[in-house]
Amino acid sequence: MKITYEKPIVEMQGDEMTRILWDWIKQYLIEPYVELKTEFYDLGLVHRDETDDAVTREAGEAIKRLGVGVKCATITPNDQRKVEYNLKRLYPSPNGTIRAILDGTVFRTPILVKGIVPYVPGWTKPITIARHAYGDVYKATDVRIDGPAKAELKVTTSSGEVKTYPVHDFDGPGVLQGMHNTDRSITAFARSCFNYALSVKRDLWLGTKDTISKIYDGRFKAIFADIYEKDYKAAFEKAGINYEYTLIDDCVARVMRSSGGMVWACKNYDGDVMSDMLATAFGSLAMMSSVLVSPDGNYEYEAAHGTVTRHYYKYRAGEPTSTNPVATIFAWSGALGKRGELENNKALVDFAARLEKATLSTIESGYMTGDLAAIFVSDTVKPVKLESEAFLKAIADRL
Repeated sequence: MKITYEKPIVEMQGDEMTRILWDWIKQYLIEPYVELKTEFYDLGLVHRDETDDAVTREAGEAIKRLGVGVKCATITPNDQRKVEYNLKRLYPSPNGTIRAILDGTVFRTPILVKGIVPYVPGWTKPITIARHAYGDVYKATDVRIDGPAKAELKVTTSSGEVKTYPVHDFDGPGVLQGMHNTDRSITAFARSCFNYALSVKRDLWLGTKDTISKIYDGRFKAIFADIYEKDYKAAFEKAGINYEYTLIDDCVARVMRSSGGMVWACKNYDGDVMSDMLATAFGSLAMMSSVLVSPDGNYEYEAAHGTVTRHYYKYRAGEPTSTNPVATIFAWSGALGKRGELENNKALVDFAARLEKATLSTIESGYMTGDLAAIFVSDTVKPVKLESEAFLKAIADRL
C-alpha cells in the first residue's frame, strides 16, 4: 500500500535537463511508494510565454494557499533565450516572482557525503546561506539610456509631497537601475535568520556593504541590530551562540578562513552568488538543499542550481548524460517531509528521510554521476560513473 497524505503539494516543473530528471525522480523514487497528490503548474519557459507568465504568479499564490511547494529549476531568459524560444518578451526570474509573493528567507545548506572533500580544506562543518528572498535587483527597474540625459529619482509621498534626488547626468548612452526593499521584509528576514540560528544552535553572521550603501545596506544592519538586542540577545547567550555584523568583504574572508558551521545571512543577490560559490566549494552545485521559508509559515523547496543546459542539448541529440539529480531529489524529500510534519504523518516523514539516506549511501558506496566521480576520494571505494537515469535506478535499488 502506498503512503498517502491529505493536502496537495504545489508541484512546479521547469526547464531543460532538470525537467527530464524531474519525471525520472517521480517515476523511480517517489511514485512506487507515495500516492502523489499535487497541484501542478508547468513553469517551463514555453508555457510561461503562452500564459504571459501568469502561471508563475498562480503557482506562488498556490503555495500561499497550500503551504508547501516543490520547484524544478527554470530558465530566466536573456536576449539569446528570447530568440531561441521565440518569446514575446523577456520574462523575469520565476524564482524572483515567487519569492516576492511569499517573501521570507531562502536557507541553502550543502549536502555533505563521505568521499566528497571540500575544496577549502578547513571547512569541516556545513555553512548555511540565509538569503533574503525579496527585492533588490530581482525586483529592480532597468532602463537603457540612449543618449545624453539627466537621471533623477523621484519619490511622491502619500501626502503628495514630491522629493527629487539626482542620480547622474549622462553625456552619452548608458544604463540605469532602480531597486528597493521594505522595512517589513527586512524585519521578516531578520527574524527568520535569528529563529533558524537558534533552531540549529549555530552562530549567525550578517554582511552588507553599509560603508558604501550607507542608507540602503545600513537599513539591514540597523534592523538586525535592533531586533537582536530587543528580542534575541538573551536567547542567543543562553544557547551559547553569537550574532555578528561585518562588512561583506570581511565576511567573505572570514568564511574562507573558518571551519564552517555558521549561518551566513546575505542580501538577495549576495546570497545568490555566495550559495553557488559554497555549493561548488563543498563539491558540486547539485549538492545543495534550498528552502524558502515565509514569515507566515509557507515552504518552497527547490534545487539551488540551473537547468543544466549543456547536458540538455546532449540529451536532445541522443547522447548520454551524467547529470547530478541530488539537489532535485532533496527538494522533493524536503517538500514531502514538511507535508508529513505538518500533517503529523510519520510514514511520509520517514519515507523522506529514507529517500535522502538512500541517495547519499548510493554515492558513498561508489555509484555516482560524473561531477562527483571526478572529485570522489576514498581508500576503499572506487567510484563508478553512471548516466543520469542509471544513477536514479541505483538509488531506487537501495531505497
